Amino acid sequence: MKYKNYFKSITLIYLALGAFTLGSCEDFLDRQEDEKLTFDKIWESRNTTQQYWLNAMSFLPNENGSLQGDTEPYLGASDECTIAYDRQYRWINFGTWNPSQVPYYKMDHYYKGIRECNIFLQNVYKCSDPLVTKDQLDEWYWQTRFARAYYYFLMMRDYGPVFLLGDDLLDFTASTEELYRPRNTWDQCVNYVVSEMTQCAESGVVLQQSDLPAAKWGLATVGTCHAVISRLLLYSARPLFNGNKLYSTVKNPDAPDFPELSGVKLFPELDNTKWQKAAEAAKKLIDNPCYELYRAGNDNPYEDYYGVTHETWNKELIWTDRYNGLFSWGVGTVPTGVAGTAYGAVGPTQALVDAYAMNTGWYPITGYEADGTPIVEPLSGYELASELEKSSWIYPSGGWSNKADFEIEAPNMYKDREPRFYVTVFFGGNQWLHGNSATSISFAKGGNGNKSHDYPKSGYLCNRFYDHKLNSSEGQWGNITFPVFRLGEIYLNFIEAVLECKKNGVALDPSYEALAMEKWADLRKRAGLDPITSIYGQVSTEELIQLCRKERQIELAFERHRYFDTRTWMIATQTDNGKMYGMNTSCPLDAGMKGTETPDGFWERTAFETRVFQNKHYLYPFSQRELDRNKLLTQNYGW
Repeated sequence: MKYKNYFKSITLIYLALGAFTLGSCEDFLDRQEDEKLTFDKIWESRNTTQQYWLNAMSFLPNENGSLQGDTEPYLGASDECTIAYDRQYRWINFGTWNPSQVPYYKMDHYYKGIRECNIFLQNVYKCSDPLVTKDQLDEWYWQTRFARAYYYFLMMRDYGPVFLLGDDLLDFTASTEELYRPRNTWDQCVNYVVSEMTQCAESGVVLQQSDLPAAKWGLATVGTCHAVISRLLLYSARPLFNGNKLYSTVKNPDAPDFPELSGVKLFPELDNTKWQKAAEAAKKLIDNPCYELYRAGNDNPYEDYYGVTHETWNKELIWTDRYNGLFSWGVGTVPTGVAGTAYGAVGPTQALVDAYAMNTGWYPITGYEADGTPIVEPLSGYELASELEKSSWIYPSGGWSNKADFEIEAPNMYKDREPRFYVTVFFGGNQWLHGNSATSISFAKGGNGNKSHDYPKSGYLCNRFYDHKLNSSEGQWGNITFPVFRLGEIYLNFIEAVLECKKNGVALDPSYEALAMEKWADLRKRAGLDPITSIYGQVSTEELIQLCRKERQIELAFERHRYFDTRTWMIATQTDNGKMYGMNTSCPLDAGMKGTETPDGFWERTAFETRVFQNKHYLYPFSQRELDRNKLLTQNYGW
């Protein structure tokens, strides 16, 4: 059955709004022209009122967009991913960004969106067209309330506390000095977003997913609102936003016009009860009958995990911003040795490859020596001395491709890993499966998968966001409903929050711990693994927390979580700083080798780049232009 996403028409419609919007601004404090006569006419027509609504919603990011790092840094600047192109995420990776050079600067974009939302919210019920219904106006109103709060959430991920406008439009005819305003505190920002999302969820207008007509799939639902709350409260409980000593001196300047914010500290003291709030927020979604972990019904863990992203509109998805063709994802991951459009430059780092468990459920790599040598868990069965020796073994392709399991000769490093590894990671010397075809790929220098800048610097490609059951070389790409929020994430949110409550002595419903272990076991069962407690036995709560972090890294790979996880956990100075490893893609083919062959010299842990991450990099800097124009805006730590 083919479904139409409700927001698929946004782009076409809002392009026609130039005559109806109140103008655009180059940044948040730029003036806008007052087009009052045109503005008044908007609300006389159902169509133009709807168009203005779509305009207000159009500031939502396209998280179902390209893997190639063109619009945001959350893949290219994460420790799980490397992208070969020269994009702005490289400023973050190499520490060359600053307030005058902010990569993917979006603050002005989201404040424009907030302003458009406020304009719409204050005028939507003025619509005098007899063709419009109260139900339509209510739907547009509450979806806009959701979008406005979501824009704040998106900024808070990058900047921490921002300034809250409420329903204020700001008077752009005022002097610059009159537009000065200080930042609100982190807790004020969190409370605002949670309150707005809660009101949306309880409005009676925002529907449960099961009550939403298929033609409107993609609108925010009750579950969407609760999912935003869950993720935000989880971030809020983590070290970056909860008792962060580095940021304890960041405060507003004296601001007599804003006495409640004058001189206040922007980041809160430690409060471990925030973990309880995070657990309870996740529990609401666990209890919501609309959602369940995706399973294909064949007891095949490869098919089950693959289907999370490829079975469109499945019941694990809590929110996906649009139903989209896989071309924009796939072209960045198809190796150049495959015919057709193929840019093949987006792939995992060695750190992500090492993170996956063995098929026994044990995690083989527990850390690294100073020189990058892995530290191996002896009980995992992983043998460091022979990890890059090749042997013949069965490659599991059934369930996520048209090809049955087949024998390959490849390094032992990739042998006997858990199912999610093979669905997510493509390694050199293997066959790229596309439809009924299979193309041997070499990432060695001069190989068919190593052309100019279109090759993975680490020697690995992301295997996950490509439809291997179709043939892209024939223009077949398939579709995807990208999981902006899904139940698997909520399980992990809940598990982490419950374990942190136990670690920190925070009172919690006594049933929560057993439920957390049950959901963790279910998540691993879907991946073909035994429960973590069956594998590791009686371990400390702190050890379980670290294992939960590994589970999150693997389960949510390439879903734009890792960038924020390493930062909110405040581990990025270890994970995102220093040498990044992969295989030796600079090793040339041996004389007489075909472009599909891989020389032995390729199989070597090799640093492909050295990244820089300092304490100030945990949050984005406010741009120098905004600081120059708003004298009450406090810069983030270290900038």
